[in-house]
Amino acid sequence: MAKQTLNIAMIGSGFIAKAHSNAFRQVSHFFNVPYDLNLKVICGRNQTKLEAGAAQWGWQETAMDWKAVVSRPDIDIVDIAVPNSLHAPIAIAAAQAGKIVFCEKPLATSLAEAETMAQAMRKVPTLVWFNYRRIPAVAFAKRLISEGRIGQTYHYRALYLNQSGSDPSKATTWRYRTSEAGMGAAGDLLSHSIDSALYLNGPITELTAITHNFAPGRDVDDATLLLAHFANGSIGTFEATRYGVGCRNRKTFEINGSKGMLRFDMDEFNQLEFLDVTDPPNLQAPRNLTVTGPDHPYSENFWKPAHIIGYEHTFIATLGDFLSALARKEPLQADLESAVEVQRVLDAVERSAQSRTWVKL
Repeated sequence: MAKQTLNIAMIGSGFIAKAHSNAFRQVSHFFNVPYDLNLKVICGRNQTKLEAGAAQWGWQETAMDWKAVVSRPDIDIVDIAVPNSLHAPIAIAAAQAGKIVFCEKPLATSLAEAETMAQAMRKVPTLVWFNYRRIPAVAFAKRLISEGRIGQTYHYRALYLNQSGSDPSKATTWRYRTSEAGMGAAGDLLSHSIDSALYLNGPITELTAITHNFAPGRDVDDATLLLAHFANGSIGTFEATRYGVGCRNRKTFEINGSKGMLRFDMDEFNQLEFLDVTDPPNLQAPRNLTVTGPDHPYSENFWKPAHIIGYEHTFIATLGDFLSALARKEPLQADLESAVEVQRVLDAVERSAQSRTWVKL
């Protein structure tokens, strides 16, 4: 049977647009989805850059007016890969036009903006690109937790260390301006850690946070630290920084429970450490699991066991999950509501850092 074709318009042509374009090209090679994706138009502000992106990834057209693109009747999906301050107007316009809406994380520059977006976007299928949920090792950690393999959770620890803030050539981009980014390390990095924590350990009920700037005059946070209480009774610590010199993009978590421990480090992308305290004491030690199959998340979609995957596969898996859920008319895990919840935690982080108090969610 012929597959339904979905025409995509992507707003944005930067780094993350490449990751999305690759996913659009690759998803049908790894997932049995009932759609053909047609890369119809890529839209941005730099014609030279647009033409290069179109040639590299096979976009049929280029455009510089996102409002005209979003309203086109031949567009089915609008993918938003632009600075955070533009997420809301584009997403709301796309939803009002009845389009399927894809949006990069964080969803918005503020909680109020995220809630306004959600109100409009609930009328259409949506995807927010919290792609790190689709790392097989992270998804397998979720399975082990759901099976009760670590028991009652005591501690959740998360780090996201990046050194880009100390590079003067990068520190002048939109990510370092409140007017375009909303937040600094908190929105860019901590949002991923929060999403992972909510996915693996459940809701946060209360937190206290500090933010810090190392660059004089910068109006977004360079680093954010917080302490948190979770609804399941566990406590958590989070650190996100763009001054983690020596770490280009290190994202980690560790979970300690009554029956075991889980530890993940994105520098070892295909690995998950697991300790089972029900083993005899003389055998207790962390197991370094290579999560590439058999019987691991996405092992049937990608390569044979022991053949590792990489960063790009997380976007492919996110898109594959979305398209499969769309065909079944089911909501996607890590959907709009999850993204709003991340924004709610980020809002509490800002309020706590400003007031220097604990904030309840």
